[in-house]
Amino acid sequence: MPEIDYKFTDIERKWQARWRKARLFEADERSPRPKCYVLNMYPYPSGVLHMGHVINYTLGDVVARYKMLRGYNVMCPMGWDSFGMPAENAAIRTGVHPHEFTEKNIAHMRAQMGSAGWGYDWRREVATSHADYYRWTQWFFLKFYEKGLAVKKTAAVNWCESCATVLANEQVKDGGCERCGTQVAQKDMSQWFFRMSAYAERLLAGHETLRGKWPDAVLAMQEEWIGRSEGATVFFKVEETGDPLPVFTTRPDTLWGVTFMSVAPEHPILEKLLKGSPHERRVMPVVRELRAMGTSEKELAEREKVGVFTGFHVVNPVNGEAVPLWAANFALMAYGTGAVMSVPAHDQRDFEFARKYGLPIVPVILPPEGLDPAAMTCAYVDPGTMVASGPFTGATNTEAMPRIIRWLDEEGRGKAAVNYRLRDWTLSRQRYWGAPIPIIYCDACGMVPVPEKDLPVVLPEDVKFSRGGNPLATSESFVKAPCPRCTRPARRETDTMDTFVDSSWYFLRYCDAANDTAPFSPARIAHWMPVDQYIGGIEHATMHLIYARFFTMVLHDLGLLDFDEPFARLFCQGMVCKTAYYCEKCKWLPERKVEGGTRKGDAIEDGVCAACKGPVRAEMTKISKTKLNIVDPDAMIAKYGADTVRLYMLSDAPPDRMQVWSEDGINGAWRTLVRLWNLATAAVAQAPPVGTAIPADLDAENRALRRTTHQLIESVTGAIEGGFHFNTAVARCNELVNQWRAMKDRVHGVVLRETLETIVRVLSPIVPHFAEEIWERLGHEESIFAAGWPAADAAVAAEEMVEIPVQINGKLRGRVMAPPDATREDLERAALADEKVKKLLEGRTVAKVIVVPGRLVNIAVKG
Repeated sequence: MPEIDYKFTDIERKWQARWRKARLFEADERSPRPKCYVLNMYPYPSGVLHMGHVINYTLGDVVARYKMLRGYNVMCPMGWDSFGMPAENAAIRTGVHPHEFTEKNIAHMRAQMGSAGWGYDWRREVATSHADYYRWTQWFFLKFYEKGLAVKKTAAVNWCESCATVLANEQVKDGGCERCGTQVAQKDMSQWFFRMSAYAERLLAGHETLRGKWPDAVLAMQEEWIGRSEGATVFFKVEETGDPLPVFTTRPDTLWGVTFMSVAPEHPILEKLLKGSPHERRVMPVVRELRAMGTSEKELAEREKVGVFTGFHVVNPVNGEAVPLWAANFALMAYGTGAVMSVPAHDQRDFEFARKYGLPIVPVILPPEGLDPAAMTCAYVDPGTMVASGPFTGATNTEAMPRIIRWLDEEGRGKAAVNYRLRDWTLSRQRYWGAPIPIIYCDACGMVPVPEKDLPVVLPEDVKFSRGGNPLATSESFVKAPCPRCTRPARRETDTMDTFVDSSWYFLRYCDAANDTAPFSPARIAHWMPVDQYIGGIEHATMHLIYARFFTMVLHDLGLLDFDEPFARLFCQGMVCKTAYYCEKCKWLPERKVEGGTRKGDAIEDGVCAACKGPVRAEMTKISKTKLNIVDPDAMIAKYGADTVRLYMLSDAPPDRMQVWSEDGINGAWRTLVRLWNLATAAVAQAPPVGTAIPADLDAENRALRRTTHQLIESVTGAIEGGFHFNTAVARCNELVNQWRAMKDRVHGVVLRETLETIVRVLSPIVPHFAEEIWERLGHEESIFAAGWPAADAAVAAEEMVEIPVQINGKLRGRVMAPPDATREDLERAALADEKVKKLLEGRTVAKVIVVPGRLVNIAVKG
């Protein structure tokens, strides 16, 4: 990099120190300015920031600074999602205690955040692994417990053998643990749950207040996850035993076509029916195999549908027919009742299963041309006429649906029902590094909550970390505790809470982080909440963002909050992507291990692997350690400066789009900033003193530069308010700079100052150190962030002359220039005086002239 005058390292350190000294980012509830709570999703302290953090936190910082310039009292805090498996795994691997591992990582990442120029109110910092935080996480658990929303029950749960812990449904990705990728198995265990299913309808209804303020994609993902279905619960019974087997269906119109019943391998009725029966030895081994299969949507869609006949039958209540009962891998305990009525003629999955196992296919809904079951190649799923359907034979199935549900209810054979895919939140985790669940088990008193005065239940130090089992169970000093009711020897709960519990309320703690008598004070919450602008990845749509909404609704119902939606607006930034390289034999490769090929932009195409000489495939993908295409933010900031990195991240595209990282791109941002630096520092010497009045007799060229300057303010303000399109700010500033440069020394000194000040004020949220330095050199004593956002002068921004189309008999024939406020008479005279128009009117009679001021002139002629 050539030697230049732009000493970014010195400039950035200087202004970071100034901001700290001035306490620029400390929010004060006593301020008379309107509040604005800007929040980024806090990070797990892995020890190293990655480029995903950089786009997320840069965007949050830019928004906070912009709101500050707009006159808001901005609170932008930061903290750490510091519980979790990585610290525990590190303890197993290295012997370093999770607390020590975590605190070291926090210190390093806090320093990284400072060097990036992100401004936070560090007085409000929280770390979820600190006892002064998880004390209140435990307190909330007790409140949920008192309300009957924290319950312990035996259930089939997702079990990760590698992490030796339970996972929530949301933490299972494509059948594997989202943290380590190990195949997840189903296991019956006694676990703690939050009864989130009780809030399913409310979580859906809340979307109406968020629509237009949250991304549509996030709301759609949540709606799919909550999965509201309307239909009927139908009362089937096991023929041989009389045991009830209710089934939820959205298609009661197909009830007369049921030819078999499928239940989930985990369904409790299987154990009840098969134990001691002649079918047990044949069926149960297969059932156990089915239970071991994954239950992700991807696996369900892609895998072969298999099952086993149990030897039992169920009676269809609408026609009294007995159909075989199967255990099948496509029936899920997590949906409906865990039992599925199977109608092969009208459901493709059931059709494929029936063909595979030779089960009957009975059409009960026909198209006009009819159906031959033997000739069917797929299920018939369109509307049609009902046949062999009791009292509904001859009806159109879609029209008959509500009548069928009423009939089921009147006949006692079923009832109307609404079902949700959303399950209760499994929050028990068999690990050490999490908030202990504040429950004690006493042989005499049973399950006893820890009294509030005894919180927090602190994590012990005397634990043994190993691959298997729960470390907390190894601490005798922790496990043994007196019963709070009878004082007899008792034992503590050794499960800890899912870390998503911690992140479901951290935004509330920021409002009153130093409070040691309550999680927060009502007055602080009333001042700051809800969060005005939340920023984070769309991957959190069906985990954190649903959990936090649920948590807030419960706290509202407990009387602790007077609102039930925590985040007024949500913005999801795009992924940061970079070319990655893959070799079939050696897998993912860093670019330095790719030889030959042709470089196109930042990518090497048709290269070979340096190790095995095999072909290498280049692909644009999300930056990740796994794919070895990471970019080190520290190295980029050291090489180019924080402002260049910030500028690059926000200059190419709107921040909700994919961001492509390239050396050409970052170098381009660097050149842009250096060019502006050179122009600005030269202009400082020519600018008149601060406050010099703009003369009224400027020439046309200087008036045009001023006009572009004020139009820039209007355009950029609209682009930012309309969706954080900071790339528009950069583009418009570049256009203004080009116009300024083209004028060379013809720019009037006062106009030069106005132009430069506008540019640095508009860019200040994006390149704050750069802007502060130029602002100071222009003679300003206060911070640029105290100067406010520039205001456009509409009169200056208005065009001096506008182009008016001229039509003859409705067809465009010319254009004339006129002032924007020209009268009808002025426009008519200008149009008739135009040489091209006069020529076209020769020999013709003007019958009428229609003028729309500021828009057009239409001349009606005869002949």
